[in-house]
Amino acid sequence: MQRDIRCEHYGGWGLKFRFGEQFIRVNVPTQDGLRQEVTRRLVARTGFALATINMDHLVKLSRCVKYLKSYQAHDIVVADGRPIVWLSQLAGRPVSLIPGSDMVDPLCHWAAEAKAPVALVGSTREALDDAAENLQNKIPGLDVAWTYAPGILDPEGEEAEWILETLQEKSIGLCFLALGAPKQERIAQRGRELAPNVGFASVGAGLDFLGGHQRRAPKWVRDLALEWLWRALSDPLRLGPRYMKCFSILPRQVLDALRLRLQPAHLYSKMPRR
Repeated sequence: MQRDIRCEHYGGWGLKFRFGEQFIRVNVPTQDGLRQEVTRRLVARTGFALATINMDHLVKLSRCVKYLKSYQAHDIVVADGRPIVWLSQLAGRPVSLIPGSDMVDPLCHWAAEAKAPVALVGSTREALDDAAENLQNKIPGLDVAWTYAPGILDPEGEEAEWILETLQEKSIGLCFLALGAPKQERIAQRGRELAPNVGFASVGAGLDFLGGHQRRAPKWVRDLALEWLWRALSDPLRLGPRYMKCFSILPRQVLDALRLRLQPAHLYSKMPRR
Protein backbone atom coordinates (compact mmCIF):
# COMPACT_ATOMS: atom_id res chain seq x y z
CA MET A 1 0.00 0.00 0.00
CA GLN A 2 1.01 3.62 -0.56
CA ARG A 3 2.97 5.45 2.12
CA ASP A 4 0.48 8.10 3.17
CA ILE A 5 -0.25 11.07 5.36
CA ARG A 6 -3.67 12.09 6.57
CA CYS A 7 -5.33 14.62 4.28
CA GLU A 8 -7.19 16.90 6.69
CA HIS A 9 -8.35 19.09 3.81
CA TYR A 10 -10.95 16.43 3.05
CA GLY A 11 -11.42 15.06 6.54
CA GLY A 12 -10.48 11.82 4.82
CA TRP A 13 -8.34 10.50 2.02
CA GLY A 14 -8.80 12.83 -0.94
CA LEU A 15 -8.45 12.07 -4.64
CA LYS A 16 -7.40 8.56 -5.59
CA PHE A 17 -6.69 6.63 -8.78
CA ARG A 18 -7.50 2.93 -9.05
CA PHE A 19 -5.31 0.27 -10.67
CA GLY A 20 -7.04 -3.05 -10.17
CA GLU A 21 -7.12 -3.53 -6.41
CA GLN A 22 -4.39 -0.94 -5.83
CA PHE A 23 -4.66 2.83 -5.42
CA ILE A 24 -2.54 5.95 -5.69
CA ARG A 25 -3.78 8.95 -3.71
CA VAL A 26 -3.10 12.64 -4.13
CA ASN A 27 -2.57 13.10 -0.41
CA VAL A 28 -1.42 16.74 -0.38
CA PRO A 29 -3.97 18.84 -2.28
CA THR A 30 -2.55 22.36 -1.85
CA GLN A 31 0.80 24.13 -2.05
CA ASP A 32 0.39 25.40 1.49
CA GLY A 33 -0.12 21.84 2.69
CA LEU A 34 2.95 20.80 0.72
CA ARG A 35 5.01 23.58 2.31
CA GLN A 36 4.01 22.49 5.80
CA GLU A 37 4.70 18.79 5.20
CA VAL A 38 8.01 19.30 3.40
CA THR A 39 9.25 21.86 5.93
CA ARG A 40 8.38 19.56 8.81
CA ARG A 41 10.33 16.71 7.26
CA LEU A 42 13.30 18.88 6.26
CA VAL A 43 13.65 20.25 9.78
CA ALA A 44 13.30 16.81 11.37
CA ARG A 45 15.52 15.21 8.68
CA THR A 46 13.10 12.31 8.35
CA GLY A 47 13.26 12.29 4.55
CA PHE A 48 10.46 11.90 2.04
CA ALA A 49 9.72 10.99 -1.56
CA LEU A 50 7.61 13.48 -3.53
CA ALA A 51 5.89 12.52 -6.79
CA THR A 52 3.90 14.78 -9.11
CA ILE A 53 1.22 12.68 -10.78
CA ASN A 54 0.03 13.46 -14.31
CA MET A 55 -1.72 11.70 -17.18
CA ASP A 56 1.48 10.20 -18.56
CA HIS A 57 2.19 8.71 -15.14
CA LEU A 58 -1.35 7.26 -15.03
CA VAL A 59 -0.69 5.52 -18.36
CA LYS A 60 2.58 4.08 -17.07
CA LEU A 61 1.05 3.11 -13.71
CA SER A 62 -1.72 1.17 -15.46
CA ARG A 63 0.82 -0.85 -17.46
CA CYS A 64 3.72 -1.47 -15.08
CA VAL A 65 3.35 -3.11 -11.68
CA LYS A 66 6.93 -2.20 -10.74
CA TYR A 67 6.23 1.48 -11.39
CA LEU A 68 3.03 1.26 -9.35
CA LYS A 69 4.96 -0.15 -6.40
CA SER A 70 7.53 2.63 -6.75
CA TYR A 71 4.77 5.23 -6.60
CA GLN A 72 3.21 3.57 -3.58
CA ALA A 73 6.52 3.99 -1.75
CA HIS A 74 6.19 7.78 -2.03
CA ASP A 75 5.18 9.76 1.03
CA ILE A 76 3.78 12.75 -0.84
CA VAL A 77 1.82 12.85 -4.11
CA VAL A 78 0.61 16.11 -5.66
CA ALA A 79 -1.28 16.95 -8.87
CA ASP A 80 0.84 17.83 -11.91
CA GLY A 81 -1.35 18.61 -14.91
CA ARG A 82 -4.72 20.24 -15.44
CA PRO A 83 -6.48 16.97 -16.38
CA ILE A 84 -5.69 15.73 -12.85
CA VAL A 85 -7.17 18.93 -11.41
CA TRP A 86 -10.27 18.61 -13.60
CA LEU A 87 -10.73 14.97 -12.56
CA SER A 88 -10.43 16.01 -8.91
CA GLN A 89 -13.19 18.57 -9.38
CA LEU A 90 -15.36 15.98 -11.08
CA ALA A 91 -14.73 13.63 -8.15
CA GLY A 92 -15.75 16.31 -5.65
CA ARG A 93 -12.27 16.27 -4.09
CA PRO A 94 -10.55 19.31 -5.63
CA VAL A 95 -6.77 19.62 -5.62
CA SER A 96 -4.48 22.46 -6.65
CA LEU A 97 -2.23 22.35 -9.68
CA ILE A 98 1.36 21.80 -8.47
CA PRO A 99 3.59 21.05 -11.49
CA GLY A 100 6.97 19.57 -10.67
CA SER A 101 8.70 22.14 -12.88
CA ASP A 102 7.17 24.98 -10.86
CA MET A 103 8.12 23.45 -7.51
CA VAL A 104 11.91 23.68 -7.80
CA ASP A 105 12.10 27.29 -6.56
CA PRO A 106 9.64 26.89 -3.64
CA LEU A 107 11.27 23.66 -2.50
CA CYS A 108 14.68 25.36 -2.55
CA HIS A 109 13.31 28.27 -0.50
CA TRP A 110 11.99 25.81 2.10
CA ALA A 111 15.29 23.93 2.11
CA ALA A 112 17.21 27.20 2.66
CA GLU A 113 14.92 28.12 5.55
CA ALA A 114 15.46 24.68 7.10
CA LYS A 115 19.24 24.92 6.45
CA ALA A 116 19.04 21.67 4.50
CA PRO A 117 21.78 21.11 1.86
CA VAL A 118 20.47 20.43 -1.64
CA ALA A 119 21.65 18.03 -4.36
CA LEU A 120 20.84 17.99 -8.08
CA VAL A 121 20.94 14.60 -9.81
CA GLY A 122 20.21 13.86 -13.47
CA SER A 123 20.12 15.82 -16.72
CA THR A 124 23.61 16.89 -17.95
CA ARG A 125 26.68 18.37 -16.26
CA GLU A 126 26.19 21.72 -17.99
CA ALA A 127 22.49 21.90 -17.18
CA LEU A 128 23.10 21.11 -13.51
CA ASP A 129 25.85 23.73 -13.23
CA ASP A 130 23.58 26.36 -14.76
CA ALA A 131 20.63 25.35 -12.58
CA ALA A 132 22.78 25.45 -9.42
CA GLU A 133 24.08 28.91 -10.30
CA ASN A 134 20.57 30.15 -11.08
CA LEU A 135 19.15 28.85 -7.81
CA GLN A 136 21.96 30.08 -5.56
CA ASN A 137 21.86 33.54 -7.13
CA LYS A 138 18.19 34.06 -6.40
CA ILE A 139 17.64 32.15 -3.14
CA PRO A 140 19.59 33.54 -0.16
CA GLY A 141 21.15 30.90 2.06
CA LEU A 142 20.61 28.03 -0.37
CA ASP A 143 23.40 25.44 -0.23
CA VAL A 144 23.66 23.35 -3.40
CA ALA A 145 26.13 20.93 -1.88
CA TRP A 146 26.37 18.31 -4.64
CA THR A 147 25.48 17.83 -8.28
CA TYR A 148 25.81 14.68 -10.35
CA ALA A 149 24.87 13.90 -13.95
CA PRO A 150 24.93 10.12 -14.36
CA GLY A 151 24.07 9.81 -18.05
CA ILE A 152 22.36 6.47 -18.70
CA LEU A 153 21.46 5.18 -15.26
CA ASP A 154 20.06 1.82 -14.21
CA PRO A 155 17.84 2.46 -11.16
CA GLU A 156 18.64 -1.05 -9.94
CA GLY A 157 22.37 -0.83 -10.55
CA GLU A 158 25.49 -0.13 -8.52
CA GLU A 159 25.81 3.49 -9.68
CA ALA A 160 22.32 4.26 -8.38
CA GLU A 161 23.23 2.66 -5.06
CA TRP A 162 26.42 4.75 -4.91
CA ILE A 163 24.45 7.95 -5.60
CA LEU A 164 22.03 7.21 -2.76
CA GLU A 165 24.80 6.29 -0.33
CA THR A 166 26.65 9.51 -1.26
CA LEU A 167 23.55 11.59 -0.59
CA GLN A 168 23.21 10.03 2.86
CA GLU A 169 26.93 10.46 3.64
CA LYS A 170 26.86 14.14 2.61
CA SER A 171 23.82 14.76 4.86
CA ILE A 172 21.80 16.08 1.93
CA GLY A 173 18.37 17.29 3.02
CA LEU A 174 16.72 17.65 -0.39
CA CYS A 175 17.64 15.93 -3.66
CA PHE A 176 16.07 16.87 -6.98
CA LEU A 177 15.85 13.93 -9.38
CA ALA A 178 15.78 15.03 -13.04
CA LEU A 179 15.82 11.60 -14.62
CA GLY A 180 12.36 11.27 -16.14
CA ALA A 181 9.61 8.77 -15.31
CA PRO A 182 9.70 5.97 -14.32
CA LYS A 183 13.42 6.08 -13.51
CA GLN A 184 13.32 8.97 -11.04
CA GLU A 185 10.46 7.49 -9.00
CA ARG A 186 12.28 4.14 -8.76
CA ILE A 187 15.43 5.90 -7.53
CA ALA A 188 13.34 7.74 -4.93
CA GLN A 189 11.84 4.44 -3.81
CA ARG A 190 15.30 2.97 -3.26
CA GLY A 191 16.33 6.21 -1.60
CA ARG A 192 13.73 5.82 1.13
CA GLU A 193 15.63 2.68 2.14
CA LEU A 194 19.26 3.59 1.43
CA ALA A 195 19.10 7.32 2.23
CA PRO A 196 16.26 7.63 4.75
CA ASN A 197 17.18 11.16 5.88
CA VAL A 198 17.03 12.62 2.36
CA GLY A 199 13.97 14.22 0.79
CA PHE A 200 13.55 13.27 -2.87
CA ALA A 201 11.63 15.41 -5.36
CA SER A 202 11.13 14.05 -8.89
CA VAL A 203 11.00 17.06 -11.21
CA GLY A 204 11.61 15.72 -14.74
CA ALA A 205 12.81 18.56 -16.94
CA GLY A 206 12.52 21.14 -14.15
CA LEU A 207 16.27 21.66 -13.86
CA ASP A 208 16.71 21.94 -17.63
CA PHE A 209 14.11 24.73 -17.71
CA LEU A 210 15.98 26.64 -15.00
CA GLY A 211 19.22 26.74 -16.94
CA GLY A 212 17.59 27.41 -20.28
CA HIS A 213 18.51 24.00 -21.69
CA GLN A 214 14.90 23.27 -22.55
CA ARG A 215 12.31 25.82 -23.55
CA ARG A 216 9.04 25.77 -21.64
CA ALA A 217 5.72 26.92 -23.07
CA PRO A 218 5.01 30.64 -22.51
CA LYS A 219 2.91 31.47 -19.48
CA TRP A 220 -0.11 32.46 -21.60
CA VAL A 221 -0.05 29.01 -23.21
CA ARG A 222 0.09 27.38 -19.77
CA ASP A 223 -2.72 29.61 -18.52
CA LEU A 224 -4.89 28.34 -21.39
CA ALA A 225 -4.08 24.73 -20.38
CA LEU A 226 -2.38 24.18 -23.75
CA GLU A 227 1.15 23.32 -22.63
CA TRP A 228 0.57 19.74 -23.77
CA LEU A 229 -0.16 21.00 -27.30
CA TRP A 230 2.92 23.22 -27.25
CA ARG A 231 5.08 20.29 -26.27
CA ALA A 232 3.45 17.92 -28.77
CA LEU A 233 4.08 20.37 -31.63
CA SER A 234 7.68 20.92 -30.50
CA ASP A 235 8.47 17.17 -30.62
CA PRO A 236 5.61 15.37 -32.42
CA LEU A 237 7.40 12.09 -33.09
CA ARG A 238 8.23 11.54 -29.41
CA LEU A 239 5.35 13.26 -27.63
CA GLY A 240 2.50 12.74 -30.11
CA PRO A 241 2.09 9.03 -29.29
CA ARG A 242 2.49 9.78 -25.57
CA TYR A 243 -0.42 12.23 -25.56
CA MET A 244 -2.58 9.87 -27.63
CA LYS A 245 -2.12 7.27 -24.90
CA CYS A 246 -3.11 9.88 -22.31
CA PHE A 247 -6.30 10.71 -24.23
CA SER A 248 -7.13 7.01 -24.51
CA ILE A 249 -7.40 6.55 -20.73
CA LEU A 250 -9.52 9.66 -20.10
CA PRO A 251 -12.95 7.93 -20.39
CA ARG A 252 -11.98 5.38 -17.74
CA GLN A 253 -10.61 8.12 -15.46
CA VAL A 254 -13.80 10.18 -15.85
CA LEU A 255 -15.92 7.17 -14.86
CA ASP A 256 -13.69 6.50 -11.84
CA ALA A 257 -13.97 10.15 -10.79
CA LEU A 258 -17.77 9.98 -10.99
CA ARG A 259 -17.79 6.79 -8.90
CA LEU A 260 -15.58 8.49 -6.34
CA ARG A 261 -17.96 11.45 -6.21
CA LEU A 262 -20.84 9.11 -5.39
CA GLN A 263 -18.89 7.15 -2.78
CA PRO A 264 -20.20 7.81 0.76
CA ALA A 265 -17.80 10.04 2.67
CA HIS A 266 -17.92 7.88 5.81
CA LEU A 267 -16.71 4.84 3.84
CA TYR A 268 -13.99 6.85 2.17
CA SER A 269 -12.63 8.27 5.41
CA LYS A 270 -12.52 4.88 7.13
CA MET A 271 -10.27 3.21 4.60
CA PRO A 272 -7.25 1.52 6.17
CA ARG A 273 -4.18 3.68 6.62
CA ARG A 274 -0.54 2.68 6.48
